Amino acid sequence: MRKGKPFSIRRIPGFTAIAITCFVLLYAPILTIVVYSFNAGESVALWKGFSIDWYFVAAGNQAVQEATLRSLIIALWASAISTTLATMAALGTTRTRRFPGQTLIYVMINQPLMVPEIVTAVALLIFFASIKVATGYSGLGYLILAHSAFCIPFAYMPIRARMEGMDLALEAAAADLYATPWRTFRRITLPLMAPGIVAGAMLAFVISLDDVIITEFVKSAGQDTLPTYMLGQLRRAITPEVNAISTVLLALTVVLLTLFFLLSGRNTEKS
Repeated sequence: MRKGKPFSIRRIPGFTAIAITCFVLLYAPILTIVVYSFNAGESVALWKGFSIDWYFVAAGNQAVQEATLRSLIIALWASAISTTLATMAALGTTRTRRFPGQTLIYVMINQPLMVPEIVTAVALLIFFASIKVATGYSGLGYLILAHSAFCIPFAYMPIRARMEGMDLALEAAAADLYATPWRTFRRITLPLMAPGIVAGAMLAFVISLDDVIITEFVKSAGQDTLPTYMLGQLRRAITPEVNAISTVLLALTVVLLTLFFLLSGRNTEKS
């Protein structure tokens, strides 16, 4: 009896055409933004020749500079806080035997991924609004905390994945050799989980840097980040300056995500 060919989705009639169509619909608008960021004219729809002037215009715009600096500050703090908390959560849920409620803890950590972002944004708005009224403080701390809370599951996933592939026997061997728990963590556990921590931090940084909805709900007056500044510009006159900013953000995001996937792939191979 002849064996049938193994099933392959690529053999389904029309699969190639559908896949190409999906890729075109997804990436053609992004490619259009990149191309028109080099438009010499002021229109975002009419090509007037090649120029990089809009990149210099965006770089010299004080509002863009302030929004960029604010975005970087928030993203750096948010990634640091969320990665620290995610690391502790990963240690508590992987480097131990199963215990009652472990699944519930896992669900609660990943809760921001399970509900629409607008729901999280409204909840944070209500929570921080009451604190603002009680304390009178309206600084960047609220945005940093809001971004940190939202980024925790994004940092937690690669760290947990890395730690699940680690052998507990290494730590047990260190204990047999009279290493203290702190020395075991510093010399064995932390170096092994470091690639996952770096990958989680980069992913959290990208998520925070690109966030619009939570920022728009939580921020106070004069606290525009780069994405919310661009959103405000789209409500006014649209120029290729916005395209240039979008292209730079896209390039930064692609670089960081590429590094994230390289680290994740290396972790998988080592495991």
